[in-house]
Amino acid sequence: MTEYDLIIVGGGPIGLACAIEAQKKNLRYLIIEKGAIVNSIFNYPLYMTFFSTAERLEIGNIPFNCLAPKPGRQEALEYYRNIHRYFNFSINLFEEVIGVEKQENSVFKITSDKKSYEARNVVIATGFYDIPIEMNVKGEELPKVRHYYKEAHEYAFRNILVVGANNSSVDAALECWRKGANVTMVIRKNEINNRVKYWVKPDIENRIEEGSIKAYFQSNITEIRENEVEIETLNGKVTIENDFVLALTGYKPDLTFLEKMGIQLSNDELKIPTYNPETMETNVEGLFLAGVVCGGMQTHKWFIENSRIHANMIVDSITSK
Repeated sequence: MTEYDLIIVGGGPIGLACAIEAQKKNLRYLIIEKGAIVNSIFNYPLYMTFFSTAERLEIGNIPFNCLAPKPGRQEALEYYRNIHRYFNFSINLFEEVIGVEKQENSVFKITSDKKSYEARNVVIATGFYDIPIEMNVKGEELPKVRHYYKEAHEYAFRNILVVGANNSSVDAALECWRKGANVTMVIRKNEINNRVKYWVKPDIENRIEEGSIKAYFQSNITEIRENEVEIETLNGKVTIENDFVLALTGYKPDLTFLEKMGIQLSNDELKIPTYNPETMETNVEGLFLAGVVCGGMQTHKWFIENSRIHANMIVDSITSK
């Protein structure tokens, strides 16, 4: 069995950044990605626009050329595909890592759904887009309830309920409304989230104010039925006709996966993993975290532009030992 200096679990932008630094230091490395390259970006809504400008999404000092002020999903996929063409990564796609175990000889055994590997060091760069945060209400299991949104076409001319007030919820509500859907929003707080993209926030607020999109603030869904939804509002329960529920309530890292590897999580609702902020090494020696997974349930804390530096920190730590 080949013993790697480094195995990177996750082929997103930060996993690729780690591979670039490993190449620079002539480390024997492998990326293992359970889906397509930059799989999370591939699964974003078709017409999603990034909050960050193109240069803040760059890795490996390769320019990200984009005509628009903010790149969209298609431009990002093209950029990261070209990154792979340039660096020719050692990468296994559509292979899922199911276990990482440190053996008595301090070498990690990495088990996937296809084979096993050994490595002196492991980086977990798995992001957070795989597990939806569920509402835990009756009827959430119905086929009409969607935790992911791709595009508006199938929702045109239908009664749509969008849950949440973050970027994904607001984008979906506006796109569906513009395609002819009758859109209602259910928002737990009393306002649209302040982290919503600054050029989009006034748009959704104006649509709500003019009545084009109905919004129930400080409200929650209590039950989802085949043709209607029951909502607890400030003025009591209301029942509305409904064809689809877009429960865009956010996503979370696979925290169970981290715990199985021996990574300690904070003993509160944030579940922040233990790691050294100077090296990104966890409480398990040789096991590192990179990217958004470092924030536990604080999935807004780390993103591409402020976690690219994790790659340098990790590889510098490995090569200095």
